[in-house]
Amino acid sequence: MSESVVTETVAAGVVQITMNRPDRKNALDRASYAGLIAALAAADADETIRAIVLTGAGGCFTSGNDIRDFAAAAASGDGARIAIDFLTAISSTAKPILAAVEGFAVGIGTTMLLHCDLAFAGAGATFRMPFVTLGLCPEGGSSYLLPLIAGQKVAAELLMLGEAFDAPAALDAGLLNRVVPEGTALEHALARAKTLAALPPQSVALTKMLLKKGTRTATAETIAEEARHFGERLRSPEAMAAFAAFLKK
Repeated sequence: MSESVVTETVAAGVVQITMNRPDRKNALDRASYAGLIAALAAADADETIRAIVLTGAGGCFTSGNDIRDFAAAAASGDGARIAIDFLTAISSTAKPILAAVEGFAVGIGTTMLLHCDLAFAGAGATFRMPFVTLGLCPEGGSSYLLPLIAGQKVAAELLMLGEAFDAPAALDAGLLNRVVPEGTALEHALARAKTLAALPPQSVALTKMLLKKGTRTATAETIAEEARHFGERLRSPEAMAAFAAFLKK
């Protein structure tokens, strides 16, 4: 397991997966994605685990993809495959996933919430999907799922303009279950996870499966189509210029 991802059983039936690069605001590089994929697979396969809580270290969820790592991937031709593999993993995990968001949730830090079953954010959390501003395009099935839950106009505003928005706006857009006092998102997520862990596990799993049945195929197809465009955009002059400008800051 990557050191940039820490996994621990925090209560009976509850595993906590923590994105752990606080010095980089938990920006996700290839090692982080590999760690997250392995942690989700292990939790899903463990019969003693009933619920998964996903959070970030140091009072921050994640600042999204590590731009240095992404720029290197683009230059080497590797593209964003590992990030897409993570999004496929989180979208297909059978156990319930609960997100605890504080600080920044940028890019994939926001789109991964579309695949979490429950999500709680501290009142000071900030969200952003700056794909267009980086010369890229939506990922993680967001071009399908966000209009579905937030409406076409809100989704267009958040994805096309790529501007930051606050926790109440994220709640209104359907990305969250609740906005809680700053610093208490993990506490609330763990409390709900413990409640889920105490419920009949087969009934919980079946309910999650049925809830996602209607969108499963379209979500997988959209993730795959977005990934093709994303890989192309990653190598585009617009993206290269945006990365270079970002790295000069």
